[in-house]
Amino acid sequence: MEKPDKKVRSFRLLLQDSATHGRLWSVRFTRTQFIWAAVSGGILLLLLIFSIIAFTPLRTFIPGYPDAQTRRQAVQNALRIDSLQTRILQWELYTENLRRIVAGEDPIRMDGLISASERDLSADGSRFYAVRDSLLRADVLQEEQFEINTTVRRNLPIEALSFFTPIKGVVSKGFDRTLHPWVDITAPAGTMVMAVLDGTVVYSAWEEGSGYTLAIQHSGDILSIYKNNQKILRKTGDAVKAGTAVGVLASSASLTKGDHLHFELWSDGQAVDPVQYIKF
Repeated sequence: MEKPDKKVRSFRLLLQDSATHGRLWSVRFTRTQFIWAAVSGGILLLLLIFSIIAFTPLRTFIPGYPDAQTRRQAVQNALRIDSLQTRILQWELYTENLRRIVAGEDPIRMDGLISASERDLSADGSRFYAVRDSLLRADVLQEEQFEINTTVRRNLPIEALSFFTPIKGVVSKGFDRTLHPWVDITAPAGTMVMAVLDGTVVYSAWEEGSGYTLAIQHSGDILSIYKNNQKILRKTGDAVKAGTAVGVLASSASLTKGDHLHFELWSDGQAVDPVQYIKF
């Protein structure tokens, strides 16, 4: 004897007019369909919340997320630390020279720093000073190479400077201090990239996702950064003039699309909008 088929229970959601009791809308579903709809709705809701947090400024409201002010403060602290380290090294060099003069010894000569570190040291307990002097000499030579000493330079505010256009093109994506603190300038591949001001190359290397990258330090605590280059024409330590070629544009970065220059401009440790000072 055959068993009767077990009926699948179904439910109906009905929307009707309270005055006329007319049916406005209704839908019939089973328990399985309801569970699938609830799970799919929950997943879509989670994806929507994730997208809002990940791609909008609302993520800055998450406790512990570094906002623009935190990043700016970190850059300023790093600059202060570098300045303090340089000042400490200068004072140590000064005190060491003073000690030598009092002891009747020859002071450290700036033109013989490297050769002095290679000489044999006497056994009078001066090895400690020799190790410290070697570090001081390297820092002094680096300071002279990159022209960090600001006492002999005349610094002008960024508003008073005349910038050279790094590349002629179209600004495809503008500046946003929080999400996009740089500008993207679209131009044909092979276009020469120029230095915006006189300065010294402080970084020249390949970066994963950014291609060949170049950073130039200018007077007045101004830094310019050029990314997405096919080739860089200057190495770290090179002095450059405004308008001289420093790179060749191409979509060399694996995480970028299209031929464009990623250009950053920093002043006093803060990212500024290049469009306010440069006509592209």
